[in-house]
Amino acid sequence: MDQSTAPVLQALADYHDNDHLPFIPPGHKQGRGVDPRVLDVVGADVFRSDVILMNGLDNRSMGKGVLSQAEKLMAEAVDADHAFFSTCGSSLSVKTCIITVARPGQKLLVSRNAHKSVVAGLIISGVEPVWVHPRWDARWEWAYPPGPDEVADGFARAPDAMGMLLITPTDYGTCAAIKATADVCHERGKPLIVDEAWGANLPFHPDLPSWAMDAGADLCVTSVHKMGAGLEQSSVYHLQGDLVDPRVLSMRADLLDTTSPSSLVYAALDGWRRQMVEHGHELLDRALRLNADVRQRLGELVTVVGREDVVGRGRADDHDPLKIVMDLSDRGVSGYTAADWLREHHRVDVGLADHRRMAAQTTIADDETTADRLVAAIADLVAHLDDLPAAKPVDIPDPGQLELEQAMTPRDAFFAEATHVPAREAVGRVCAETISPYPPGVPAALPGEVITQPVVDYLLSGRAAGMYLPDPTDSDLDTIRVVER
Repeated sequence: MDQSTAPVLQALADYHDNDHLPFIPPGHKQGRGVDPRVLDVVGADVFRSDVILMNGLDNRSMGKGVLSQAEKLMAEAVDADHAFFSTCGSSLSVKTCIITVARPGQKLLVSRNAHKSVVAGLIISGVEPVWVHPRWDARWEWAYPPGPDEVADGFARAPDAMGMLLITPTDYGTCAAIKATADVCHERGKPLIVDEAWGANLPFHPDLPSWAMDAGADLCVTSVHKMGAGLEQSSVYHLQGDLVDPRVLSMRADLLDTTSPSSLVYAALDGWRRQMVEHGHELLDRALRLNADVRQRLGELVTVVGREDVVGRGRADDHDPLKIVMDLSDRGVSGYTAADWLREHHRVDVGLADHRRMAAQTTIADDETTADRLVAAIADLVAHLDDLPAAKPVDIPDPGQLELEQAMTPRDAFFAEATHVPAREAVGRVCAETISPYPPGVPAALPGEVITQPVVDYLLSGRAAGMYLPDPTDSDLDTIRVVER
């Protein structure tokens, strides 16, 4: 295929050039009905390029194949058999993969460091999770993805499981052994789903961790808005091999997908694919060189977690250097406080922040100017550490204490008759909601799990230290929603 083409972008250009007059959605009609005060902030071109797909970018029967051609180009670009665009983010894409591989009541191996969107998929689908617990690192107080041995043990416990869902890279840049895990699944004739939300750029440079399709995964979900150059909510999920029927995947996707997809998201996905095919290696070369320099400079100021700290037996299989994790535990300041200070004083925003660290991601969009600003902001943070409040202690559970008993399926517990009890009285009760420190959005407790004292202590101490909990019905966590006895 001609990878220099971009069907969605071309269709959008043709729509503008041919002076179409719409009497169909969107109702703003290319911005003519938009309040000028809105246009002053977001720009007229946003609305001008917000065009419906049917009878807009394509014809009534979608006969021009605008979207299908763009998806075929994407699949070829990343060595997949099929690619599917989603304008609802990878939160929807991973749900589509779950309900394609397993039906209600069937079992699926799931890495317990899964994002809250995976838990939502289990609740919606009625699929029964068989949790595969990640590897715990007491030094860094975080979890790595489970290894192939843990996955094999999961199949031994549940030989009727329909497949495995693996999360890699993590939000901390640590990566799983995808190839070995795929082998474990394929020996049993089961597909491997990889939630590779942080890995959209991986196919385009050999010095980055393994791309799931190259490593033998059957389904792979990527969030192009995270490490690529897509708009927010842009996601692509990829398929290869014969363990998953693409027609069934498409049918399941239609159940969840919006019927009003954003042409802006499609266009950005299409253009990003072309950019990466034509210039991705060069752009990522530059990003990796810049990243190495930034890591060295930041390492003179704070503790920067490197490959040598996380890769090894019983730990991670690989490391994504573009995630720069800075540990502040030896400085006595929490990542929550440091992230807030950077935003307030330097307008520098970092994503991940927890009780002891924060992370800055570098992408092809960064250059010496943005790198210098980040380093200068961190240097100023270090100079003002004595002015910042000391980190409040967080009661981190021991590894075994993170493995909660699953007394009910997530679906049954979520929809069960439930009540709110004071948080400390929830110990021993079955959780009826998802409680996820965010980011990274990995639940500390999820529907159907039996709440333990160490988890309550962790959540309450974390909340007092600055942890953000968007999921619980009581966001202050004075109470926890539990299943009625």
